Amino acid sequence: MQSGEEFDHNDRYGVRPQKRWVTPAIVFALVGGGWLIWAGLHHANPAIRYELISFNITAEREISIRYTVVRTDPMQVVICTLTASDQDKNVVGQIDDKIEAGTSQIEQITAIPTRTAPVTAAIARCRAE
Repeated sequence: MQSGEEFDHNDRYGVRPQKRWVTPAIVFALVGGGWLIWAGLHHANPAIRYELISFNITAEREISIRYTVVRTDPMQVVICTLTASDQDKNVVGQIDDKIEAGTSQIEQITAIPTRTAPVTAAIARCRAE
């Protein structure tokens, strides 16, 4: 070594700096990003969608609820659980409303009988039968 340069073992034996984390990080980012896109698209388009339009107290112990159901498969039978609540938010009435196969979008008006005076109504859930 007469050239005056400092001797470096890394240059002589081909030792490179370690960056082992880069490959797993790229794989993790690709798999995680793919899963995130899939989950977002899958849950953004459910098979059954429902929306409460309005409710109306029709009697001292009855409330009427108006709602829509949109399903991807029009031949699928859907059961919606409807609830009525009192002033203290206690459930005072609950029924399962069966929607037969037909069109993909349907607007339904259903009366919910209650044990005491209802104040509000809601859709607990809709599911395929």
